[in-house]
Amino acid sequence: MSHHPPAGHTADRPGTKELPPLTQGPHTRRLGMVALVATFGGLLFGYDTGVINGALLPMSEELGLDEKTEGTVTSTLLVGAAIGAVSIGRLSDGWGRRKTILLLAVLFLLGTLACVFAPGLAALLVGRFLLGLAVGGASTVVPVFLAELAPYEIRGSLSGRNELMIVIGQLAAFTVNAILGNTLGHLDGVWRIMLAVCAIPAIFLFFGMLRMPESPRWLISKGRYDEALEVLKTVRSGERAEAEMGEVERVSELEAKEHETGISSVLKNKWLLRILLVGVALAVFQQLTGINSVMYYGQIILRDAGFGADAALIANIAPGVIAVVGGFIALWMMERINRRSTIITGYVLVTIFHLLIGLSAAFFPEGNAARPFVILVLVVCFVGSMQTFLNVATWVLLSEIFPLHMRAVGMGFAVFCLWMANAALSWVFPSLIAGIGINGSFFSFAAVNAVAAVVMWKFLPETRGRSLEAVEEDVTTGAIFTVHKK
Repeated sequence: MSHHPPAGHTADRPGTKELPPLTQGPHTRRLGMVALVATFGGLLFGYDTGVINGALLPMSEELGLDEKTEGTVTSTLLVGAAIGAVSIGRLSDGWGRRKTILLLAVLFLLGTLACVFAPGLAALLVGRFLLGLAVGGASTVVPVFLAELAPYEIRGSLSGRNELMIVIGQLAAFTVNAILGNTLGHLDGVWRIMLAVCAIPAIFLFFGMLRMPESPRWLISKGRYDEALEVLKTVRSGERAEAEMGEVERVSELEAKEHETGISSVLKNKWLLRILLVGVALAVFQQLTGINSVMYYGQIILRDAGFGADAALIANIAPGVIAVVGGFIALWMMERINRRSTIITGYVLVTIFHLLIGLSAAFFPEGNAARPFVILVLVVCFVGSMQTFLNVATWVLLSEIFPLHMRAVGMGFAVFCLWMANAALSWVFPSLIAGIGINGSFFSFAAVNAVAAVVMWKFLPETRGRSLEAVEEDVTTGAIFTVHKK
């Protein structure tokens, strides 16, 4: 349904009123602290998805896993994440973002304990599934929580901190794996120690979120205006808080009158359906870059490239380091370069590095002394391109392109598709490497990412430098697909 304003009333259109400028003060530090605590969910997400990289080989030796059961152990977490993204994302709409993140901290702790004390494969899979629910919920709720708290001028860099924490978590996992694998590798249960480390940030997340506020936009959507203004005044100057409150209230009331909530309202409106499909494409193509196959199976890839098992554990830290460096660069870029340009550049670069990895694996024969190092350098370049141009921008866009009334549904469904693509790819990847080798696998990734670059060039809208309310207005009327395509 269109709700363009009458001619001559553009200034009163929701989301377009000029807001007072941002100012520095105690509220700035408070906003930074809220973001830091919430992104412990991202740190847990990163550690739990990355730890399998080094834990899988000793785990396989102790539990007698083969290629298929290795894929099952890895992908069980990802199937859980897909279910968690939909169910816990939806739960946060009714229950609140803050309470939901507290629930996620408990799930992270329970899943960790179940894995650490698992007597066999069945119990391990239950623990991995619980961790998956927590990871999926965190991947949906934390970015939305940050986007709803952030002023639009710095929304990209603030929301993007979650993706930075994810790769810091993965780097922490790779580093812990390398230290434990090379010092305690002779112990049968070393993989249990690798997994146990995750309990520490889960406890920090739980106690930290007890002191954090609820999302003001969620409070407004529930009609709790006084509480919302109180929260806004802790993370904005008084004048800015009042002005933003008015903007969000106007859009929230307008959307409540004109839209049902839930998936049915999305399917009835062509523009909402289109933005949902854009979100799904963003999410799924991000997984089809193969980034998580490298993050989960990096040790196996590097071992097949020619490194010894212990050397592969150490070499595996390099992609983790470049991912963190790329994350810092990406945050710097968020408020300076259009999201759309960043994403398209990323897919072009990823396609190029996939081709180069495939060619190197094909032309350097096994046993060649240079082969493992050439492939390592190219894998590092791929991960750096991915993290600098795609990962942060993808999660930021997913957190900001959906209107408030469908934000949990849209984010939840898109991230569900992301995790299902991740699970499918992770389940087949060990068999893929065994069947067609490194070169065949990376040539396949290159073809898919070339398609992704074209799709993003044709359909991806721009959101940088605009309030969530302005984006929401233009999504609902379809204007975002034309006017803001820069």
